Amino acid sequence: MGVQVRLARMMVKRNISSKDLAERMGITEANLSKIKTGKSKAIRFSTLEKLCHELRCQPSDILIYED
Repeated sequence: MGVQVRLARMMVKRNISSKDLAERMGITEANLSKIKTGKSKAIRFSTLEKLCHELRCQPSDILIYED
């Protein structure tokens, strides 16, 4: 299965909308959507850092690896 994105779950847990999170991070909602749905081919460490900062979580709360 590989790397799975659990961003949507964390957003629900933190009660934040895509619009609000994208605005706080300074990225477009379209780019956030690509990350959230796992359609993004890559994610920059700076973007991951912003996600973790805004959601008050660790990278392992957003990205997991499954065999």
